[in-house]
Amino acid sequence: MRLEQKHQAGPILALDTSTASMAAAIVSGHEVLAEIQTLAERNHSVHVVSHMKEMLESSGVTGSDLEAIAVGNGPGSYTGMRIAVSVGKTLAWVWNKPLVAVSSLEALAYGAWQQGFDKEAGEIRTIEGEHWVFPIMDARRGQVYSSGFAMTNNEQWSRFADDGVRLMKDWVDRLAMRLTNQANGAVSSISLVGDLSLHETEAERLMQLGAAAGVNVRLQSFVQEGRWIAMLGRTRLEAGLTENPHTFIPNYTQLTEAEVNWKAKQAGEAKA
Repeated sequence: MRLEQKHQAGPILALDTSTASMAAAIVSGHEVLAEIQTLAERNHSVHVVSHMKEMLESSGVTGSDLEAIAVGNGPGSYTGMRIAVSVGKTLAWVWNKPLVAVSSLEALAYGAWQQGFDKEAGEIRTIEGEHWVFPIMDARRGQVYSSGFAMTNNEQWSRFADDGVRLMKDWVDRLAMRLTNQANGAVSSISLVGDLSLHETEAERLMQLGAAAGVNVRLQSFVQEGRWIAMLGRTRLEAGLTENPHTFIPNYTQLTEAEVNWKAKQAGEAKA
């Protein structure tokens, strides 16, 4: 998939609250008209509406000017995901605009990839073969939300691993096996991106395993940015992949702790 704009279109309002960062932006084409990024996970619901108003006012964009609403649909924080999705569904319904859902993990991966271009003066663009990007979000108990994406040297972006929750240790083992089984050294480099602070040991182990396979592994801290939700949202909008604002729900990927406890209780009662 080549991510490019097919035509001049109206601005997209994008919002993601799946992580500790509330990431929001208004993007028209490749121009970021307004953007907000705040690190206040427990206060997303308090400030989200005021931040939306602030961006609209600063950009001079009104609800009627928008072409679509794009929301990060997780996975991630259960409470956090619901905030962005609820706001996006409400605005799409009130303003009668298309609603598009974007994988929060894919936006994290794609944004980090783009940041790598800027910081390394295009070094990654000149690689031979594929570059893999693995975004991670902490899911507690040694687990991460993660998925896998590939970028080729002709800028073709694709997904090869679904969003899901995985034990970080097992995930690194699987990635190492995938590297070992790659055809003819097709992968030149890997980026592990996101909040790496709680998984440094396994991240460093991946670097060592990559080096043994002749692959350069980069560890890149990256915080979600609304502009990438908007860009990926544009691609999905142009592909006709919109959501029904009345029935759309986030990608939870796993049961909440309360649901796990309830199911265990139910199973115990069934055996009694």
